[in-house]
Amino acid sequence: MNKRDKPFNDKGPWKAIGLVSAIGIELAVFTLIGVFLGRWIDEKLGGSGLWVGVGVLVGLVLGMLGVVAIIRKVLEGSDE
Repeated sequence: MNKRDKPFNDKGPWKAIGLVSAIGIELAVFTLIGVFLGRWIDEKLGGSGLWVGVGVLVGLVLGMLGVVAIIRKVLEGSDE
């Protein structure tokens, strides 16, 4: 099927905008959750802020895993 036979589909820019927004939101949400959980653990254990750093790192890792899942899902729906 060549380009002329395909129905007109102009979702490219909107799909890209949605993907970039979802990636940013995913990273921000998981990082903030990590910060708040780290602060909570730090308050309970009386630490010096170490758990906040650990929470941020765990949040970033989980956010990156979420981003990978989003990108895989988007690429599965792509014909290209």
